[in-house]
Amino acid sequence: MTVTSVRKDAEARTMTVEAEFDASAERIWQLWADPRQLERWWGPPAYPATVTVHEFRPGGRVEYHMTGPAGDQPHGYWEIVEVAAPRHLVFRNGSANDDGSPNTDLPAMVGRVTIEEIGDGRTHMTIQSEFASVEAMEQVLAMGTEEGLKLALGQIDGLLAEDPVRSA
Repeated sequence: MTVTSVRKDAEARTMTVEAEFDASAERIWQLWADPRQLERWWGPPAYPATVTVHEFRPGGRVEYHMTGPAGDQPHGYWEIVEVAAPRHLVFRNGSANDDGSPNTDLPAMVGRVTIEEIGDGRTHMTIQSEFASVEAMEQVLAMGTEEGLKLALGQIDGLLAEDPVRSA
């Protein structure tokens, strides 16, 4: 499995997931920057994602929905804060209503992605989610976010294996 660690820090209101891949930093960056690649791993296997808006720039917006086994379609969005290809991404991540407006019944969080090559053709990726409060963190974790993210990241190795030239 690609995930190497998951740390939850209630004091800092963060969940940090770390993963390693047999690919260059640029190749891992493309998993975020290309909407067709993003939708192949962003949702866990039982909830594949469909990206409908992908404005991958500061001030831009990414909108998506996941389709569950029963046909349910939870929506989400990112408001892009920082993009520093191929190393760093910051976005506000929230749940959305069917029309794309923020669903304020569920907490939003700030996502920070760091991508760094670690040698021998391997890359380390850190995804840190920061919550507004401990209660917001607990609510999101109770929804299965940790397991869902681990399952989503677990799909990346298969995606990289399909295109080994781009992984180099």
